[in-house]
Amino acid sequence: QVSLVESGGDSVQAGGSLTLSCLISGCTYSRAPMGWYRQVPGKERERVATIEPDGSSKYYTSAKGRFTISRDNNKNALLLRMDRVEDADSATYYCQLRGSGYCGHYGTIYWGKGTTVAISS
Repeated sequence: QVSLVESGGDSVQAGGSLTLSCLISGCTYSRAPMGWYRQVPGKERERVATIEPDGSSKYYTSAKGRFTISRDNNKNALLLRMDRVEDADSATYYCQLRGSGYCGHYGTIYWGKGTTVAISS
């Protein structure tokens, strides 16, 4: 059973940095597409960054140029490095895994419970 647990959320001053972590269990996670999403109350969840099994990554929203998604294979974790954070980055961040058959049921979307980031000016 695939399980995702996020951590690293904190209160950070604007302009600072933070690294979020998503611990994956139940499969060889590197063989599944994964991503970070975020959501604020009253708004839809939005995609922040994704990474494919081949290591290629994409960034969305204002995360481009400031955030870095990566895998820590030693810890079986997905990371999101957030630099030069802005007020608009305040949200609950969620880790997502798209089942590939090698990891999770093919086509199934798995979510963690989220970790909250609060940016202060």
